Amino acid sequence: MKARISLKARAVRLLSQREHSRQELIRKLRSHVTDESELERVLQELADQGWQSDARFAQALTRRDQVKHGIRRIEMTLRERGVDQALIEESLEALKDTEFERAYQVWYKRFGAAGLPQEPREYARQARFLASRGFGSDLVIRILEGQRPDAWDDSENFHADFGNL
Repeated sequence: MKARISLKARAVRLLSQREHSRQELIRKLRSHVTDESELERVLQELADQGWQSDARFAQALTRRDQVKHGIRRIEMTLRERGVDQALIEESLEALKDTEFERAYQVWYKRFGAAGLPQEPREYARQARFLASRGFGSDLVIRILEGQRPDAWDDSENFHADFGNL
């Protein structure tokens, strides 16, 4: 006979694998309870003890995704996961200053060897790629028109800083 795993043990197991937002835990644990108040009690206990934190979840997701995604995509992901708007804005504040550099890095990793688009079809393809990663149209235009971040105007500096991505 299989032993029944407690709701708290399930939640702790999930949190030991990675950070989860409160809404994610509710969605994953709801099928294991008959009384919603029990689920709320367990989640509140975990939050009070510091096991679960939406702020920590937002920071972890932002740190993980900033390498390949823009602010818009990260914001959408955080919102889908049920993170409060104030926490979203706080998490994304630091990324605003590096958005262009990160967008350029993502573009360079994918298209740097091929270079800037010469035909409208290729321009559209590269623009869609960057837009799908959550970078704004103003950044997309700047990159596809050949503008580089100030720190990487010299391609030797770019390769020295980032190697062959």
